[in-house]
Amino acid sequence: MASAGEASAAAEATEGKNWRRKGKHEKEKPWDDDPTIDRWTVEKFDPSWNEGGLLEVSSFSTLFPQYREKYLQETWPIVKGALKEFGVSCELNLVEGSMTVTTTRKTKDPYIILKARDLIKLLSRSVPAPQAIKVLNDEMNCDIIKIGSIIRNKERFVKRRERLLGPNLSTLKAIEILTGCYILVQGNTVAAMGSFKGLKQVRRIVEDCIKNIKHPVYHIKELLIKRELAKNPALATESWDRFLPNFKKKNVKQKKPNTKEKKQYTPFPPPQQPSKIDRELESGEYFLSDKVKAAKKYQEKQDKQSEKSEEKRRKREAAFVPPKENTAGLSESAKSSNDNNEIADITKSLKKKAKKFRNSEAEGNVKIESYVASNEESHSKKKRKLSSK
Repeated sequence: MASAGEASAAAEATEGKNWRRKGKHEKEKPWDDDPTIDRWTVEKFDPSWNEGGLLEVSSFSTLFPQYREKYLQETWPIVKGALKEFGVSCELNLVEGSMTVTTTRKTKDPYIILKARDLIKLLSRSVPAPQAIKVLNDEMNCDIIKIGSIIRNKERFVKRRERLLGPNLSTLKAIEILTGCYILVQGNTVAAMGSFKGLKQVRRIVEDCIKNIKHPVYHIKELLIKRELAKNPALATESWDRFLPNFKKKNVKQKKPNTKEKKQYTPFPPPQQPSKIDRELESGEYFLSDKVKAAKKYQEKQDKQSEKSEEKRRKREAAFVPPKENTAGLSESAKSSNDNNEIADITKSLKKKAKKFRNSEAEGNVKIESYVASNEESHSKKKRKLSSK
């Protein structure tokens, strides 16, 4: 009995210890439910917080591709000047193809070396120098999302990456406006710069697009609705799930693979196929001499060539064969009626021409008679004048 009582007491003690350890970190803090605190804000560093500087030297280096060498060489004075303001030294090694940032005695902010590390990472990933230098500010952060290892198929990866960009980069611009971040899709990475809240949204959109979970357009619609809901202070404490659209993924029926019909199982192996020598023995070719075999092969070759040449000649001559006339057209009765109609038309036209000719002849006779009459009158008048004289 004593042993059982000791065991129960030990169990209670262990339970009590576990309970104390569990509840130790779950105590409510007074600022947990304070609505005035904005947990996304970042306080600006004051140099008076660390007047003594840093005790140890920290450095980071990163490699850059060869095509970025010329651009980095041109913009390195700008980068060096920006880092000098924060007391950080930098070095560009063109032989090794690397960039290095190091803290100095003048460095006050201990976090600035991590910002400088992000700066050289962004520069190596084709981000322009004026844009990359903004990451040194306290309110600006960066996130490099690796998308190359998410999907293995290269064709699918390229299509989904283009889906993220959209036609004429319209989808990418919409995401940049709604999240307030700068986004650059380059190779197997997506470099984003902005606030922590915006970077979280960008990472979710990019991963969902590459994993084919949700199209970026649906994320854009959600962000637009959330922006409108945020303007209403009455909905600040309520859940927005009833306002957001619920996009369900549709299972598209895929084509069934062509499966071959299973043959009946037989325990016996298939019969052995005859070899080349067996086939020659069957045909009797095996016993022929080399000269006869060569002559036979030559004859077969000549026959094949003649067949091909004959086929080509037929194709050439086919182009000069005239097409057949359509004799099976109208019937005999239809032909006779057409002939009668043509004869009637011809007779009508001839009658019209004859009538015109008669009319023209009559007009011509009248004109001649009048002309003759006028001449006779003129002659008689002349004779009268002469006689009177």
